[in-house]
Amino acid sequence: MNKQAPIFFLLLLLGCFAGGPHAQSLATLSRPQPGAFPLICNRQLPAILTDSGDAEVVQIAALAVATDLELVSDTKTGLIHTAGKQPRLIIAGTAGQSAVIDQLVKAKKLSLSAISGKWESYIITVLINPLPGIKQALVIAGSDPRGTAYGLFELSRAAGVSPWVWWADAVPVKKQNLYILPVTVISKEPSVKYRGIFLNDEDWGLQPWAAKTFEPETGDIGPKTYAKIFELLLRLRANMIWPAMHDCTRAFFSIPGNTKVAADYGILIGSSHAEPMLRNNVSEWKEKIMGHFNYISNRDSVLKYWEERVKESKGINAMYSMGMRGVHDSKMEGVKDNKDAVPLLEKIFYDQRELLTRYINPDIEAIPQVFTAYKEVLDIYDNGLKIPEDITLVWPDDNYGYIQRLNNAGEKNRSGGSGVYYHASYWGRPHDYLWLSSTHPALIQEEMMKAYQNGSNRLWVLNVGDIKPIEYNTEFLLDMAWNAEPFKNKAYAKKHLQQWAAGLFGKNLAPEITSLIWDYHQLAFQRRPEFMGWSQTEPSTKTNYTTFNHFYYGDEAQQRINRYQSLENTASTIRRKIQPNNQAAFFQLVYYPVRGASLINKKFLYRDKSYLYAQQQRQSAFEYAQLSKDVYDSIRMETEYYNNQLSGGKWKYMMSDQPRKLPVFLDPVLPEIRIDTRHSWGIAPEGWVKKDSSLANDTEEYTLPGIDPYHRQTYFIDIFLQENKKLDWKAVASAPWIKLSATMGRLLPENGRRQKRLQVQVDWSKIVPIEMQSGEIRFSAAGREITVKIQVEFPAMPNFNGFIENNGYISLQAAHYSRLQNQSVSQWETLPGPGYSGESLLAVNDAAVGTEAFTDSTFIKTSNAYVEYDFYTFTSAIARLTVFSLPTHPLNNHYSMRYAVSVDNGPLKIINFKTAGRSEEWKQNVLRNRAERKLDLSYLESGAHRLRIYAIDPGVILDGMLIDLGGLRTGYGQIP
Repeated sequence: MNKQAPIFFLLLLLGCFAGGPHAQSLATLSRPQPGAFPLICNRQLPAILTDSGDAEVVQIAALAVATDLELVSDTKTGLIHTAGKQPRLIIAGTAGQSAVIDQLVKAKKLSLSAISGKWESYIITVLINPLPGIKQALVIAGSDPRGTAYGLFELSRAAGVSPWVWWADAVPVKKQNLYILPVTVISKEPSVKYRGIFLNDEDWGLQPWAAKTFEPETGDIGPKTYAKIFELLLRLRANMIWPAMHDCTRAFFSIPGNTKVAADYGILIGSSHAEPMLRNNVSEWKEKIMGHFNYISNRDSVLKYWEERVKESKGINAMYSMGMRGVHDSKMEGVKDNKDAVPLLEKIFYDQRELLTRYINPDIEAIPQVFTAYKEVLDIYDNGLKIPEDITLVWPDDNYGYIQRLNNAGEKNRSGGSGVYYHASYWGRPHDYLWLSSTHPALIQEEMMKAYQNGSNRLWVLNVGDIKPIEYNTEFLLDMAWNAEPFKNKAYAKKHLQQWAAGLFGKNLAPEITSLIWDYHQLAFQRRPEFMGWSQTEPSTKTNYTTFNHFYYGDEAQQRINRYQSLENTASTIRRKIQPNNQAAFFQLVYYPVRGASLINKKFLYRDKSYLYAQQQRQSAFEYAQLSKDVYDSIRMETEYYNNQLSGGKWKYMMSDQPRKLPVFLDPVLPEIRIDTRHSWGIAPEGWVKKDSSLANDTEEYTLPGIDPYHRQTYFIDIFLQENKKLDWKAVASAPWIKLSATMGRLLPENGRRQKRLQVQVDWSKIVPIEMQSGEIRFSAAGREITVKIQVEFPAMPNFNGFIENNGYISLQAAHYSRLQNQSVSQWETLPGPGYSGESLLAVNDAAVGTEAFTDSTFIKTSNAYVEYDFYTFTSAIARLTVFSLPTHPLNNHYSMRYAVSVDNGPLKIINFKTAGRSEEWKQNVLRNRAERKLDLSYLESGAHRLRIYAIDPGVILDGMLIDLGGLRTGYGQIP
């Protein structure tokens, strides 16, 4: 034995042969160690042995892994069914279906007791002399065929092959040597039993790409395309699919070969909430022939329609959606209201289950069935609908990432369990988000882990649109469904992202890429790229001006532009560091989404500046109009590259930057610009907004907002051309404590030179701290002078640690509290990620808390957790408090969305931000990822105060608060 080998490797070796130690994933090294299995040795590969009688999915996975290893090593290997004599071998098989695995078990060289009877589990171990003529084998044994396939793909992961090796052209790093440490890997059963995706809204990507590029012989999403999708699902350790079902796509069952390829890959076939009994109503229900899809007036025809598919699906690994809605995601026909629908749906359940017992299995409980309480169906359910116990109850989100409700105590005990249908892409009101992936991973983690810990672990289905560009969020959710344990740590989302980035692009670049993608999601959380037009759909409305403030809060709009520009710059810098063979993957997974989001934000914010600067008579209004047009052209150019040049045209027709051609995606609508040139130049200090173009700079004196030593504010002043000609300007401060970023300059009639932004600060070392100091800045040019007054106040304040009034308002970030008091039955927890400031506060309450906690002020004050914020006011006023929270929904039908507010230990005010249905309030909430509640506080004298917020209902997530003392300006984020 090598005397250099560390002792722990010897322990690993000894432990392996003694049946331990165990691990959850394969450990690898690039150099030999005692007992380690040489997966790649001098670029040589072992063959993969499977039993020809084992399931087809095992053979498929083995071939895919062989291809992966060839890609990594530049050496070919093969799939064999007879061992022969060779020094090393990979043996893969399913217990009870592989003769060689059963032989090893019988010879007591392999124990499968740890996975016996388990769902989709596997063992990976290294054996010495397992078979005659074989010196060493890496053995992968599955409890069932999918378990074997997942175990096989662990080899690919260990070799550095991403699940996105084909779907995102992720090229693995070449390896000359790779050794598997002799540690037995025993997988746990998946955290969620059924895990899969819903292909939806495929009209602008997956379907045209498949029909015209990848599978023209079918002219649709057929078996060749589904084979690639199913391989991806296996690599992501998923096991089911709801197939594509829009009217642009033929029904899954109508295309020859689709059901066979699903069976070969071991993928369970289901159907969406709108497709009962595996029927695609959009393309298969022929109203002219069959009549109305109405179970009251046309029961026989509908039942026959279902019966045909049930008979056709006999022998197929399927999960049946139960119940009934209208054709394609609409309400059920023939019922007056939700209450009227209850007895009809219960009759439909009975009839559907009779078909299943007649044609599929007399034991109805052995047939996977689901009922998804989506949209109006949830209201029907809450009207007393009785669902057979063995049917899995699937809870949906509200289409925007917030789960509408979960199990109450009784629902947790149902034999069929429960699951979640969740969206990472959506078509519908108030607005689609089909173009880019924009749901924050931390929000997905919070919502799905809430579901998991509530007992919804039977089925998770993610609406992925047409797969691209939802790649990362798809892997993120499916990893959580496979092993939820690490996701119990609320900070795990960012760690997962860094692991993903490292696996694709290397450990050196992973931190930069992680920060880039995380910040991309932070900005998208504040406003999704597709929502930047301030328009809505169904019905579609014209785009409008944003509510980002261009003239206050340091220019909210410009700050957002700057943050996106910084992301673009970072993406471009990283792109130059990416190896040539991984440029395509980086473009798809990182660069295109970041650049696309940045460009569409700029398109609207530049348009806004053009409009607003035209009102201020700035020549730069023309520049911003052109910039808005230019970035629109850039979006088209990047998408053109995606479709026609990327990976040699592999993804032609896959990416559309104009799904449904909604107004937000079209050319920017720009106003007519007319500039009054009576004056050759003008200025616009922060806080000044010109109301009437006829008053262009007739006022020659301005005042900046107040400055104080507690905030040490910095303000901007823009000097700009009104007449399109050269201008030399000067700025002179009246006191040495006034600091200007520039005191002279030249404006030119050229792009980027028609205006200049100066920053104004106070040099605190040069100012006398008296009650008030006044000064001014005099701008002069072309024989004209304009004065800007500046005022510094030194309001008296005792030693104070907390939030301080800033020009008539106070901004508080929820996670930056002064103190927190948790109780045994309720807590406030910091939640990293979702929220405008990057972290928020989550209310976690014991479900056993009595109803008195929800109604009795004394009980709340003495028994509920609270978070407290110290704040100080200089203005005596009747204050208005705005509380911002994430627009979550009640945990179940026994809760609401309440918290209680008290100022200076005064009376409690219980606030509830629960919304009903698709109200206008809900629409605005999901468009901005915020719910808000305003309440008038009592008259507050100047001085120190204390805001306290009590936890009441679980799932409330506080983001921030604003206290308006009369000086608050309108804006979007409003939490600087």
